[in-house]
Amino acid sequence: MRLVKNKIEHDGSGTVTLFPEEPEDMWHAYNLIRPGDLLRASAIRRVTTTQDTGSTSSARVHLNLEIRVKNLDFDPQSSQLHVSGQIVNETAHTKIGQFHTLDLELNRNFTLEKDVGSDGEGVGWDSIAVEMLKDAVDEGGKRRAEAVAVVMQEGLAHICFIGQFQTILKQKIEMSVPRKRQGGGDHDKGMGKFFKVTLETLLRQMEFNTSITSGSNNETVRPILLASPGFVATGFHKYIQTEASTTPALRRLLSSVVVVHSASGYTNSLSEVLQSPAVKTLLADTKYARETKLMDDFMDQLRKETNKATYGPREVESAVDQGAVGRGGGVLIVSNRLFRSQNIAERKRWVGLVDRVRDVEGGEVRILSSDHESGKRLEGLGGIAALLTFPVGDDDFDSDEDA
Repeated sequence: MRLVKNKIEHDGSGTVTLFPEEPEDMWHAYNLIRPGDLLRASAIRRVTTTQDTGSTSSARVHLNLEIRVKNLDFDPQSSQLHVSGQIVNETAHTKIGQFHTLDLELNRNFTLEKDVGSDGEGVGWDSIAVEMLKDAVDEGGKRRAEAVAVVMQEGLAHICFIGQFQTILKQKIEMSVPRKRQGGGDHDKGMGKFFKVTLETLLRQMEFNTSITSGSNNETVRPILLASPGFVATGFHKYIQTEASTTPALRRLLSSVVVVHSASGYTNSLSEVLQSPAVKTLLADTKYARETKLMDDFMDQLRKETNKATYGPREVESAVDQGAVGRGGGVLIVSNRLFRSQNIAERKRWVGLVDRVRDVEGGEVRILSSDHESGKRLEGLGGIAALLTFPVGDDDFDSDEDA
């Protein structure tokens, strides 16, 4: 996402104009835009005109519309974001108060305005919104998927992009492969065709250039994780090696490929793939790996029953009140889903807790994406957890509640 214009005021009100460039940018926009915000973007609206003779005609016209956001509909697989609300600017073809849905698209500006509001109905650009904006803006233009995973079994493959903030299923490949029979070659032919289609689809999704001149390209290839039960992933790897002998550009892929085991060829096996030691080593310096390690450390503290880890809204707030999530190792772990709440009081509750831990207590705050495996693990704990600087027992929570 490119930041075109930033006019955020000191009181938290103001506007930003953004230019989405990557599919993941739509995910960032979905997290930034909230009901009650003002959104301006170009739109196409069908207008019906009635002639003096009584005949009617309709035409599609391009408009610049501004709406007060009511609802958002985000499809993570296709990275499409539809924002509906009431029109607040009158044009020759629209009236104030009419409902319209703006379809945000790649390579097209949109402007987002947040109000503070004297009646307390708006939160403006609070600390979480500003942090989300920083995460969204790719100033160097280098943000790409951190890894590509192909989770497969015979006749089935799922190509997934593991980004900094979400994991997206880019393509599902499903083909019929004849069963292996003694003395028959139909199975091998079927697998060869399956591998061919899977490789072509993978290269297309990665926008990988296989031309002769691309062989000298020094661009780093993202890690490619091949996972399957049995030997399907190994067979696919060998197929890529064979193809590289006739297509030299494919040799750049080979050093980035890691073959690991998975229980199945379905996406629910992806978490198992990402937990394998080989993959952890390969992705050690990525945001995904850091978040995974954080959740691993947290779960380890829970298993050891050290009372230096807690989870759940009431328990975490109590630990913060006791000063246990501060300097010296305190970490507040929050799911970004909590900040998407349409209840303003609920959002202010969590923003206030984050600001307190970070600015007053001196602890660390980590906001995890609910669309990543680590974030989904956190969701199972109520969306909020904390690593503590000193043990806090269950009795402390009970006494707080009794008081």
